[in-house]
Amino acid sequence: MAEAAFSAARSEVDTRLLGAEDAGPEDLLSADGYMFAAPENLAALSGTMKEFFDRCFYPVLGKLEGRPYGQMICAGSDGANAVRQLARIATGWRLKEVQAPLIICTHAQTEAEILAEKTITEPELMKCSELGRALAAGLAMGVF
Repeated sequence: MAEAAFSAARSEVDTRLLGAEDAGPEDLLSADGYMFAAPENLAALSGTMKEFFDRCFYPVLGKLEGRPYGQMICAGSDGANAVRQLARIATGWRLKEVQAPLIICTHAQTEAEILAEKTITEPELMKCSELGRALAAGLAMGVF
């Protein structure tokens, strides 16, 4: 999902794709906008993504106001709580939500399905690409 959004965004603006474990406050400060992509685990953001926000929240607090963001969540059932959780963090940073959240649902409900590697369909990946391209185009045009 993140790679699809990244590939599309690159055609519009200079873009970086970073894993949550590799990104830090300096990366947030140097960006004009953000596309957050995360899996939902047990009705919440994944631990790695939550740790990113925990680690970066206070060092950038008061320094990101008004910057645009979008979010993509990969969920096994509904993803709504992870979306709310990420939106609350973004609100604390005073980011501006410029796109409706995208939730891709894998419908993984059994232990085997949950533990299996997930495959995102081509139509779903197109939605991710569209989201990335739209955010980047808005940045390039100065809309946000």
